[in-house]
Amino acid sequence: MVSDSNRNAPINLFAHIKYEHLLAGIGGGVTSTIALHPLDLLKIRFAVNDGQLITRPNYQGLGNAVTTIIKEEGIQGLYRGVTPNCWGAGASWGLYFLFYNAIKAWMLEKRDKKMLEPLSHMLAAAEAGVLTLFLTNPIWVVKTRMCLQYSSLSNLPPSKHYTGMFDALVKVYRHEGIRGMYKGLVPGMFGVSHGALQFMAYEEMKKSYISYYHLPLNDKLGTMQYLSFAALSKLFAASVTYPYQVVRARLQDQHKEYSGVLDVIRKTWRYEGLRGFYKGLSAYFLHVTPNICIVFLIYEKMTYAYEPEAVSGKDDAL
Repeated sequence: MVSDSNRNAPINLFAHIKYEHLLAGIGGGVTSTIALHPLDLLKIRFAVNDGQLITRPNYQGLGNAVTTIIKEEGIQGLYRGVTPNCWGAGASWGLYFLFYNAIKAWMLEKRDKKMLEPLSHMLAAAEAGVLTLFLTNPIWVVKTRMCLQYSSLSNLPPSKHYTGMFDALVKVYRHEGIRGMYKGLVPGMFGVSHGALQFMAYEEMKKSYISYYHLPLNDKLGTMQYLSFAALSKLFAASVTYPYQVVRARLQDQHKEYSGVLDVIRKTWRYEGLRGFYKGLSAYFLHVTPNICIVFLIYEKMTYAYEPEAVSGKDDAL
């Protein structure tokens, strides 16, 4: 039972911040991005291609996309936008793990518990996701636009020709203001449900595994079990919530202008039907499965190196 003194104590979230989670998240995010960026680029290019712009490349599948990009843009074409993607992924994973573990620790302290129920995990994940999104959205806008720098940019005004990440940040702010920096924020907020669904699936798979093999409730599973559950829960969440990524990418696309989320949804449905909301899904699946495994393994190793006792809590921070 929570004492009156604990219940009435002031909120001190900062007391639970541990920077090893930030560093471990950055390490995992940057490493996975460097290794898997080409798949992320392909996902974005497929996601925004509504067939309405004749100046936009029209790829006939993943293999054709890779060969076309290499032919027209060189090997470096597969790595367009890698710099803001590394910044964005590193900052997002680092801040997410930092916020999530701090919020979870604060919840445990306020409730005088050793473990949280699944709904509390989802709430902590959602809060961490929202905070992270507000801080990193400008980087994701730039990353999307850098990934959409095709070999031919003659149809774009100079204000939308970017020579690099910082040039893009300056031009977006100068010509589009704060509103431009936060394009795609609304669908990004819906994307918070992605993490909530992933946590739910992840926790239920762990419980089912423990129950099936009659293991103690607090038993620590092997690395392969955690990786398998992480990958499967990620695929489940991605399948359900993927359309928000298409909407977000199209709002951030410098080649077309939409009045808002509803305008994107209306036009996508009109010209492409339900299939349009799942463009780039195959590239996303190929990207996200090894991505979550790389991030998890690096996060596990780094948090163990910084603070061995933190290993018991890392499983929930996927």
